[in-house]
Amino acid sequence: MNGLLIAGTSSDAGKSLVVTGLCRALVRRGIDVVPFKAQNMSNNSMVCADGAEIGRAQYLQARAARLEPTSAMNPVLLKPGTDRRAFVVLRGRPGGTLEAGEYATGRRHLADAAYAAYDELAATHELVVVEGAGSPAEINLRGGDYVNLGLAGRYDLPVVVVGDIDRGGVLAALFGTWAILDDADRALLAGYVINKFRGDQTILDPGLAELTRRTGLPCFGVLPWLEGVWLDGEDALRVDRWAPAANVSLTVAVVRFPRISNSTDVDALAHEPGVRVLVTTDPQACQAADLVVLPGSRSTVEDLQWLRSRGLDDVLTRRHAAGRPVLGICGGFQMLAESIHDHIESDAGTVAGLGLLPVEVRFDADKTTALSTQIWGDLQVPGYEIHHGRHQVTGEAVSFLGGCSVGTSAGTMLHGCLEDDAFRRAYLAEVAAATGSPWRPDPAAVGYAEARERMIDTLADAVETYLDLDALLALAGRGRAFQ
Repeated sequence: MNGLLIAGTSSDAGKSLVVTGLCRALVRRGIDVVPFKAQNMSNNSMVCADGAEIGRAQYLQARAARLEPTSAMNPVLLKPGTDRRAFVVLRGRPGGTLEAGEYATGRRHLADAAYAAYDELAATHELVVVEGAGSPAEINLRGGDYVNLGLAGRYDLPVVVVGDIDRGGVLAALFGTWAILDDADRALLAGYVINKFRGDQTILDPGLAELTRRTGLPCFGVLPWLEGVWLDGEDALRVDRWAPAANVSLTVAVVRFPRISNSTDVDALAHEPGVRVLVTTDPQACQAADLVVLPGSRSTVEDLQWLRSRGLDDVLTRRHAAGRPVLGICGGFQMLAESIHDHIESDAGTVAGLGLLPVEVRFDADKTTALSTQIWGDLQVPGYEIHHGRHQVTGEAVSFLGGCSVGTSAGTMLHGCLEDDAFRRAYLAEVAAATGSPWRPDPAAVGYAEARERMIDTLADAVETYLDLDALLALAGRGRAFQ
């Protein structure tokens, strides 16, 4: 098998970014490379052209490889709904639930689906670059593992471990990963990569040399800290991955729900010059902001209850009465409704919404996953929909991207709408006008899609410059045949 597995010392160590950079660097060399992640646990997802739902990171990696994203690239997606239950997306479609007690032992059918997807990709592409999940050092899960060393052992894939030096303790984390594995699994490890390094590498080098001496694992390179690279990621640890804005004249507060989903919706706001985006649970920050965004949620009713417990419902009601803008997206839109009828996601029955919009929401067993384009004024705004909730406007309101608005409060089911440059800038200009902000769109600003492409290319440049790409290709089984 021609493949390579990129593991990490922990979640958010840089696996997704390294795989993204490798895919673009290899496709530049003319290699038919495809990304793969057997199982992703994330509430950040995207919809493929055929309606299949996959992890957002794998969608981006497919774009880096210049491929059309498919469900085979992320055959199992687990979307946490509570601390003990995850909703399963299997080959892009709803696949039931997985309880905490089943995580280590009840995933045989998921493993079979993952292996079948890997076989499919390996048969149709030259090289599969695999992203692991979490850490291969999670020996408590090893028996049922099909994402890290279980997958690597089945297909004899060399494993390269990424460690994030920025969080501290990277040498211990790499050594501990090697040391805790049994002999058979340890034999699969082929080397390591340091991520997010800042400073003089000559100070680091003696530690790397000693680590290699003790483990026998070579270092394939040290990636530097890449300023301004904050590509779509998973949402377990960080939502606000972007750098602070300069010359701020418009502030957006994004409510950080416990079960926030598709938080990447707000990334494009942070890209806009002069716009500061705060991901917060602070009522005062929400009161002071020019715009409050209620993003998606994997547990709408529970997150609505949490919002009320924080006093944020009063903040939103006061904003609505004062004409200060509020935007709800998907689950956030549903919270703005007058009533929610849910026997699917939470089994809570009928609960009162915030009542800012004259909308009734009913959850349906059939899940909508589709690319969609909605109208806003003269603009056609593309995006995608992922939801069980169906909404009906029951009173006087203005149409808004397939949802509705009353005054300056608005809601839509359209994820990704803020990535459209024309809509985002026009909408923010309306927000600025409503709040008296001097912010205006910068006509010279780079568009969001172009900025994301530049970030991918920046990653690929770093991979080419700082990693031993030839050695990694040789590990993958093809060596100089690719060059």
